[in-house]
Amino acid sequence: MYPTRPVMSNRPALKNRIAPFDKSGNFSDNKRYMKKIVIDIETKDTFQEAQSQDPAALHLSLLVVYEYASDAYASFLEQDLPKLWPILENADSIIGFNLDHFDMPILNKYYPGDLTKKKTLDLLGEIKKASGRRISLNSVAAATLGTAKSGSGLDAIRWWRRGEIEKVRQYCQDDVRITKELYDFALRNGYVQFEQYGAMRKVVLDTSRWELLPPGSNNQSLF
Repeated sequence: MYPTRPVMSNRPALKNRIAPFDKSGNFSDNKRYMKKIVIDIETKDTFQEAQSQDPAALHLSLLVVYEYASDAYASFLEQDLPKLWPILENADSIIGFNLDHFDMPILNKYYPGDLTKKKTLDLLGEIKKASGRRISLNSVAAATLGTAKSGSGLDAIRWWRRGEIEKVRQYCQDDVRITKELYDFALRNGYVQFEQYGAMRKVVLDTSRWELLPPGSNNQSLF
């Protein structure tokens, strides 16, 4: 595992996690916070090289995870994955972009249990459900946050093959940061946006269930 220097927030730690309130709207100490993480995976190969459209046919090169509880990032190479499993197992919700149809199928082939039992929040899936279209992370980030990706998945494969691991790590961490910021923006504002034909298009998202604790989250087994 390769921890990176924590990116500290100016906001109180309370606002990084779901606030537990009772029915009257008052803070309740007997309800615990949702433990959220954001992940992104880079691979060593392409679908064409794997001769399959199944993400599980691809091979993981590097993964970055952001933990809301610690406000810090960490990265994992394939040989480090056993150190990642407790983080996944302890999380109430795993957040990503194209998570359910890319990252999770790849990760699940390495995991000794069944990650499909975990609560996930796939931002791309939420956007597609609301708009009827798949919109790239770069397009949504540019229009919503005014930022852009630092490369592409193909760039990451090229860097990996040249042994430029730090470039892969930084690119992957940038994608995790952008995904985290989009999630936070959508949670606060109820929408994201993208540009189409020179005009901004708003995608209204139903975030009402995003931060509900999953049933049995205190002792959820993945085996």
